[in-house]
Amino acid sequence: MVELEPVFIDGAAFTAVTVKLPKTNLMAVFNDKGYIMCGALDVALLNDKLADRKIIAGRATGVRTIEQLLEAPLESVTVEAETLGIHKGTTGRDALLKMI
Repeated sequence: MVELEPVFIDGAAFTAVTVKLPKTNLMAVFNDKGYIMCGALDVALLNDKLADRKIIAGRATGVRTIEQLLEAPLESVTVEAETLGIHKGTTGRDALLKMI
């Protein structure tokens, strides 16, 4: 099952997607510039093999809901996210605000 819902942070619109799989959920919140995602995101792959795409993304682990994803500190971020001031430890919410 896939759930899509709008998320508004300080008036900025994002889309949240949850994919419910057996024994786990995949979650992401995004806009047209970048995204944050649950622990399924492979930041090393984005930095190494896909670096030429300049993907702005961050990963939070141990989250089970979209709200937890927004509040959690990011465990890792892409090099391109770093250029926007999104660093390891930035909350998902604050990272998204830097993607506006």
